[in-house]
Amino acid sequence: MPESLRWHDGALWFSDLVRGGWVYRAAPGRDPERFVEVPGRPGGLGWLPDGRMLVVSMDHRCVYRLEPDGTLARHAVLGEIAGGDANDMVVDAAGRAYVGNFGFDYHAAVKSRQAAMLYAPPGPPRAPVAAFAPDGSLIGTTEPLSFPNGAVVLDDGRTVVIAETMAMRLTAFTVAGDGSLVDPRPWAPLIPEPLWRALNDGGVRGRLTRRVSALTDRPWIANRSRSPIAPDGIGLHFDGRTIWVANALRGECVRVAEGGEIFDRARTTQLALSCVVGGDDGRTLYAATTPTLDPEDARVARRGRIEAVRLAG
Repeated sequence: MPESLRWHDGALWFSDLVRGGWVYRAAPGRDPERFVEVPGRPGGLGWLPDGRMLVVSMDHRCVYRLEPDGTLARHAVLGEIAGGDANDMVVDAAGRAYVGNFGFDYHAAVKSRQAAMLYAPPGPPRAPVAAFAPDGSLIGTTEPLSFPNGAVVLDDGRTVVIAETMAMRLTAFTVAGDGSLVDPRPWAPLIPEPLWRALNDGGVRGRLTRRVSALTDRPWIANRSRSPIAPDGIGLHFDGRTIWVANALRGECVRVAEGGEIFDRARTTQLALSCVVGGDDGRTLYAATTPTLDPEDARVARRGRIEAVRLAG
């Protein structure tokens, strides 16, 4: 179940959420190789300015740091900040790490009901993003978000955009002088506003909308739909302004501009969890895909893939 794709130092990197706690490195033209084993399931990846790798431990709700001698040190701890598994992370050029978390036990929740039913008022629990300084100390947290997930840095480090998976939107924050994230604002809605209001409605309209929306859990319906988009991992396009979104609802990655305009869609063979633009010339879109969002089923299926699409321009 590959996740958290990164292009770094001329290679593709990713975490495997269900198999052995490994982070992998794949050089161009070569099979992926195990790079480091992380206690708990590895999640988001990033690098400090001096080259040391940071890796989220989803189960331990912390961030580990890989030292030059190959040992792992606990770099930062989410602790009570995380109401669920620690999740994705972005590390900026200054070495500040921004880490999200589920906010609740999502996988247990969807075993007893369909995901669309989680929107019945008051809706699923929300969770903040934690900001950590380069030395691992806590800078602060954002306001609670709806399943904060993938993130990218824009505007030469002045803006961080975060995927709110369960809100089906991208949200932007300004990076303050101390590294904290302030001034939250919509960056791109990925669901029509009338549908979003209906989905969260507490009356008959809401109940009917959630029942209809639950049909998108069926792949043969989801793959024929174009909306909404549930953003999982995200990656910056080579233009530096638009963002590729891995859509957890169906097999595709979507390029989105600020405001929500969709420029491109790249189909994948399975559900898309993460994406990044890289390659020797920076013109290849890589997508991490899986046949199922359930980690237990994914462990049995062993059908996770990295898919690649050449980009025009």
